[in-house]
Amino acid sequence: MDHTAAAPAAADITGRADLDVVLRRFYTAAFADPRIGPFFTEIAGTDLDVHLPRITDFWERALFRSADYRRDAFAPHEALQSARAMTAEDFGRWVQLWRATIDGLHRGPNAERAKAQGERIALTLHKRLAGAEASLESADGLGFVPLAALELRSMTA
Repeated sequence: MDHTAAAPAAADITGRADLDVVLRRFYTAAFADPRIGPFFTEIAGTDLDVHLPRITDFWERALFRSADYRRDAFAPHEALQSARAMTAEDFGRWVQLWRATIDGLHRGPNAERAKAQGERIALTLHKRLAGAEASLESADGLGFVPLAALELRSMTA
């Protein structure tokens, strides 16, 4: 008897309940992350129980157009930027954790759209916050997206 059968394929993100699980897992990882965690825990003092319904509304609107989100998503990030500049590496780490969280839970068109949308949002925020001189390059030239690839490569080396 073959006991090496593959695990069942993960289902796609289908609605708010799935987003709630994704976002709770993502923020748990982000809060604990040594690179970006301090933005949430020390600088913003984010209360996940207060933040989660709002950010779930944001993602439900972004993916399914089914929530009423009328908040200014840029303002809190602008306040963070004033307190401590967010770099290309910081946004790269956010994207890496976002993609890993979704990949760990879901597969399908909505999951792919959530990953792509997350990367677009991170790039847009970085460009708006850094201004005209915004660069997706870090001091070492590795930049925004390669940070995730570099860290993943170093884990397998």
